[in-house]
Amino acid sequence: MAESLAGKLLVASLRIVEPTFFRTVVLMCAHDEKGALGIVLNRPVHSESVTDHLPQYDRFTRDPTCIFHGGPVEPTAALALARWQEADVLPTPNMVIDRTGLLDLSRPLEEIEDSLQEVRVYAGYAGWGGGQVEGELEEESWFVVDAEPGDIFSRNPDDLWRTVLRRQKGKLAMFAWAPKDPAVN
Repeated sequence: MAESLAGKLLVASLRIVEPTFFRTVVLMCAHDEKGALGIVLNRPVHSESVTDHLPQYDRFTRDPTCIFHGGPVEPTAALALARWQEADVLPTPNMVIDRTGLLDLSRPLEEIEDSLQEVRVYAGYAGWGGGQVEGELEEESWFVVDAEPGDIFSRNPDDLWRTVLRRQKGKLAMFAWAPKDPAVN
């Protein structure tokens, strides 16, 4: 296995046409020889409010304040990414990037609420078995790029795929302008 992809973004290439991952941006939260876990950052479910499902976290959500579809694995399981107030007081061992990491939703909110800055809640996640993500990378199904802290809590998640590609250097940026259906080009 090459180096871990944890903390990186997988950006769907034009080779992915099936709806589940079409034009997705996946934050890789864990990756080793046994497999990988990521969360799709740009699939808001506008009809599902955080208030309706986890009202205690409502005050920590920002626009859009809905649940996100985090991936096809365990779609009834809730995961959350949290940004913490200060880097030197990080109450989670599951840091992914900067002051942001997976939030243990079973932990009493009273223990951590003073440290929380922002939370985004996801239904499900993206998962790969050992070697599977590496195979998809060899097939050029994904672009691997650096994540920026603002990607996770983007106020415009529907535009995130294009936004992430547009800021890349060189030829990779040109993919941001590809039509959704190349046949109409």
